[in-house]
Amino acid sequence: MQMSKRISSFQASPIRRLVPYSREAERKGIHVIHLNIGQPDIKTPAEALDAVHSYNEPYIAYGLSEGEVSLRQGLCAYYKKYNCDISPDEIMITTGGSEALQFVFMTLCDPYDEVIIPEPFYTNVSTFAATAMVNLVPVTSQIDDAFVLPSISEFESRISKKTMAILLCSPNNPTGHVYTRDELKDLLELCRRHDIFLIVDEVYREFCYDGQEFTSVLTFPEYGERIICIDSFSKRYSMCGARIGAIVSHNKDVLSSAMKLAQARLCPPAIEQVAACAALTAPDEYIKAVREEYERRRNLLVSGIQEIPGCKVSRPKGAFYFVVDFPIDDAEKFSVFMLRDFSYEGNTVMFAPAEDFYVTKHLGKTQARIAYVLNEEELRLAVKCLEEGLKAYRKKCCIQ
Repeated sequence: MQMSKRISSFQASPIRRLVPYSREAERKGIHVIHLNIGQPDIKTPAEALDAVHSYNEPYIAYGLSEGEVSLRQGLCAYYKKYNCDISPDEIMITTGGSEALQFVFMTLCDPYDEVIIPEPFYTNVSTFAATAMVNLVPVTSQIDDAFVLPSISEFESRISKKTMAILLCSPNNPTGHVYTRDELKDLLELCRRHDIFLIVDEVYREFCYDGQEFTSVLTFPEYGERIICIDSFSKRYSMCGARIGAIVSHNKDVLSSAMKLAQARLCPPAIEQVAACAALTAPDEYIKAVREEYERRRNLLVSGIQEIPGCKVSRPKGAFYFVVDFPIDDAEKFSVFMLRDFSYEGNTVMFAPAEDFYVTKHLGKTQARIAYVLNEEELRLAVKCLEEGLKAYRKKCCIQ
């Protein structure tokens, strides 16, 4: 039977669509090192797990559509650490940051409206936009420039009558770039001039390296009515499966409109909100230790891949991803080769081909997103697998 044209037009996630190849490799006894997905091996805070273990309500009831008051209050206290003055009624709890983005697209945009976004970007945003029938308009950042924010004039040249917002992610997935206060201020002034919104995904805000200072978009109250912040517990507290996110905005019309969607899906997950509320009580040392661990992993993996002949890497300043440009013809073909046809001493590597992290056709074809979320022993082995795999692939494809 034929499926809808809508679903047929959606892309399969390059982060997950090669999973059948990895499963087949594992069935053959090959150890697959997963650099394709941002699933940390860091332990979830004990406070969160203890809260789940001690949950003793007689049944799991529906909660508030906007999320439990205790969690929203806890987030307000958390945001104060970043000089953000937020009240509980300016927060909506969502089923992960993914739902938050979907809600925002559907709240701000009519079908075929436009959102401007720097590319490369988190590939699943394409699906969220397609679900809402929103067109993503790219502004391209370059690996040779360390993926810095393109000029304001480039953004302004993309603005049309259908433009409703600009969407950023900082620290950035997949590039690791951290947008500066001046960059955010310039974009906000552009949004003010054209009466559009600035949406910023800040789910990696804790993970900035080399002394890089993080600036939250929520620290610009003078632009509050046009600011929407997307947040999540998934990465910060290694709670990816809990699916707790948030929309944060001073704009009450945005939140009251999004409430129609929130009420239709009834409520965000109940027990996971209990865990999230408890995670906020974890000591500051937890986040500090996690950040330091990721910085060590970044240093190891980036320096290792930079030493592989022909590989070009942009050193990330935050999050736990970076983009690598391989000396090959096609990153997806190389990824399939690594999983289906190659192993090094019983090991291989899985990564996310980057072509679908771009809107512009033919960009990112030789690039991949790499996640440094595994322990150092695994990362060292991954570097060796990539080095040997590249030699084997280039020989097979007769690449000089």
